[in-house]
Amino acid sequence: MDSLEILGCRLDLLDADAATERIMQFVRDGAAAQVVTLGTEMVVQAQRDTAFREVVNACALSLCDTVGLLTVARRRGAKLRERVTGVELVQHLCDRAARDGVPVYFLGGAEGVAADAAAILEARFPGLRVAGTRNGFFTLEDEAVIVEAIRSSGAKLLFVGLGSPRQEFWLARNLGATGCGAGIGVGGSFDVLSGRVERAPVAWQRAGLEWLYRLLREPRRFRRQLALPYFVWLVALERLGLQEKGTTNT
Repeated sequence: MDSLEILGCRLDLLDADAATERIMQFVRDGAAAQVVTLGTEMVVQAQRDTAFREVVNACALSLCDTVGLLTVARRRGAKLRERVTGVELVQHLCDRAARDGVPVYFLGGAEGVAADAAAILEARFPGLRVAGTRNGFFTLEDEAVIVEAIRSSGAKLLFVGLGSPRQEFWLARNLGATGCGAGIGVGGSFDVLSGRVERAPVAWQRAGLEWLYRLLREPRRFRRQLALPYFVWLVALERLGLQEKGTTNT
């Protein structure tokens, strides 16, 4: 599997179809494989959080979720067709899980969001076996009960939408005890899949402007979007040899 490193974070050069095949193989093998859908904000977070960077790089797969990473990868010669967003990956995997009889579990979001997303996906992919759903409002003390609930459900594929970096740390601590062959951090995908958040039109997505569409509709995201120009700045410094990989100069 081809990969490259961007600011100290590994990026695996797989499109959605190849990623789906690899993840379903993890499920068949019972590998307890953690998958990260890597975005520019996460790479910036990894510059100041060594533990987070280690979790990302220890994942079985690190997929390209944002246009910033896709652009850098292509400029470095990667033949990467597309991003692999959390929303699209969940749909690809639910399609395959329905056909292969793999039970799935949805963890995260506000009360009812995961359940609504699961119900919509069940209708879209006949035969999909939803082993269970659970909202994302819980404390560290609740983890053992949640892990046991997932294990008892018989789920083999786990979607975790707790937001980053919480979901990546949660999976790193708990995936092995859930009995799932693969666990994927999918951010706010349940909000989109449940219909609570409108995704950018396809034309905006193809133009790489999905982030701008979200910002225009949700101006409160302004601070989060500052990660993009900062990411571009760090990549430029790295290219000039002025930025040590995996560190932020402050």
